[in-house]
Amino acid sequence: MTVEILYPELCNLYGDRGNMEYFRRCVPGQYIETSVDREPYFVSNPVDMVYLGSMSESSCDRVLKRLMPHRERLRQMIEEDVVFLLTGNAAELFCQTIQVDGGQPIPGLGLVGLTAQRILPHRVNSLVLCRFEEMKIVGYTSRFGHLNGIDQSTALFSLERGLGSAPNCRYEGYRVHNLFGTYLLGPLLVLNPDFNLYLQRLLAVPSPALAFQEEVRLAFDLRLAEYEKKETVYPSHLTD
Repeated sequence: MTVEILYPELCNLYGDRGNMEYFRRCVPGQYIETSVDREPYFVSNPVDMVYLGSMSESSCDRVLKRLMPHRERLRQMIEEDVVFLLTGNAAELFCQTIQVDGGQPIPGLGLVGLTAQRILPHRVNSLVLCRFEEMKIVGYTSRFGHLNGIDQSTALFSLERGLGSAPNCRYEGYRVHNLFGTYLLGPLLVLNPDFNLYLQRLLAVPSPALAFQEEVRLAFDLRLAEYEKKETVYPSHLTD
């Protein structure tokens, strides 16, 4: 198992580095951390999974420039069903365009048929409760943008409560082959043990397992019970 973690010195907001810190405790293998000044390992080598986490908007622009020369290699990997996990605003980079401040759209990597929109200086904050196949998904979103154009054919999660990927959107995140893009923070793979195991099975891990299984399942059960209470407030609004 080879997993490449892209640009961890930049993509480290909201505790999202915890996704891979926990995943490597669950799944043994080679975990390669590629700094922003280095060519990605995936350019010349096969990998099983690529992870890209949340970052500042200025870092988004820098990361986009670093990945753009490798767009066709990324497209090939997606078509070959390599697993990608993009969390937070990293999911915006793979869109066709990123609209900023009403000006000319910035070209994205163009690997998914969606568009992104930045809404700076406004921020979206919301708890989020979703469904993925037969499992519940919990998390929260705190972001300066939206993903537009997600429908049932491209959706990752079905929204139950909270804010989706855009205003009035019934879905959260997108999926293309085994590319998963989501605004959900948490970190996702710590908060949602069954989704963690789902990715392990997708990666053909021989014996999928969870580190600290009792603790993470108890934490999920407690959080889900809180999220499902009628009185739990789900703010879904913009803040300055």
